[in-house]
Amino acid sequence: MQSPVHMPRVPTWVSDFRAFIVRGSVVDLAVGIIIGAAFTGVVSSLVKDIFNPIIGLLIGGVDFSNVFVALDGKRYPSVDAAKAVGAATLNIGLFLNAIIQFVIVAFVVFWLVKALSRIKLADNAPPPTAAQEVLLTEIRDLLRARPEPAAIAAPRP
Repeated sequence: MQSPVHMPRVPTWVSDFRAFIVRGSVVDLAVGIIIGAAFTGVVSSLVKDIFNPIIGLLIGGVDFSNVFVALDGKRYPSVDAAKAVGAATLNIGLFLNAIIQFVIVAFVVFWLVKALSRIKLADNAPPPTAAQEVLLTEIRDLLRARPEPAAIAAPRP
């Protein structure tokens, strides 16, 4: 006869972790991160492919992605050419692209939060007061406003 196989005891943190992962807020956060990553790609393309060429055209045909300073003192036709030979560069144009992307994302998040706040305020409006409550409140207020009746004298025997 074979002895029963004993499984090792599962640590309590494993079940705690499982409970944490399946909570709705964690799933919502994961969905938000995925959508945020996709949104970042769209904004990145918007800045790189739409805004920067227009801004570059307006200021004299400057391509921001190739605005850089080679730290070795030599001149290179592009950032890629400088990196190909191993030159260290300060990529000013790429930094400007990142700033423009940040401003766009911050602007969109601002309007999103503003819209969600309006929706949330509308949802938190108190429900209308029932007609009976209004009537009872009016009666209470009228009773409070009445003058105190004079003390009624007790009849004499």
